[in-house]
Amino acid sequence: MVTSLHDGMNLVAKEFVAAREDEQGVLLLSSFAGAAKELPESIIINPYDTCGTADALLRGLTMSPEEQRERMRRMRETVRENNIYRWAGNMLLDGARLRKRHHTAHVTARLARQHSARGALGRTPLGRNVVRLVSMGTSMGKGKSVEPNHF
Repeated sequence: MVTSLHDGMNLVAKEFVAAREDEQGVLLLSSFAGAAKELPESIIINPYDTCGTADALLRGLTMSPEEQRERMRRMRETVRENNIYRWAGNMLLDGARLRKRHHTAHVTARLARQHSARGALGRTPLGRNVVRLVSMGTSMGKGKSVEPNHF
């Protein structure tokens, strides 16, 4: 039984599930623990509700071995799939996406500000914004058009 009153104790719940190789046992988990969202097969409780928690405890104690096994099997699969490597990979990907989005928006906005005063912001026949590098003499050559999302 994990009865945290605010988000926390996630690893305790997941370690319990990971340790149950026999696929027996029941996890009573506070609705305030972040793991409750990942482990809906646990019996979710509100630790402030003593009567509800007592009913959930009775339900867990009287749960059939087959139901315990099925619930534990699904929770173990979730814990196995959502491991630290997946979490770290997702964090890095999210950070890279945010950085790219921020960089693209920053470059596009800066170029638009620099060139809009000179009338250099135009539209393609398809209505897409382009920045015309007319008098900049860049390595791309004078008079070339570049779509902002290519920066």
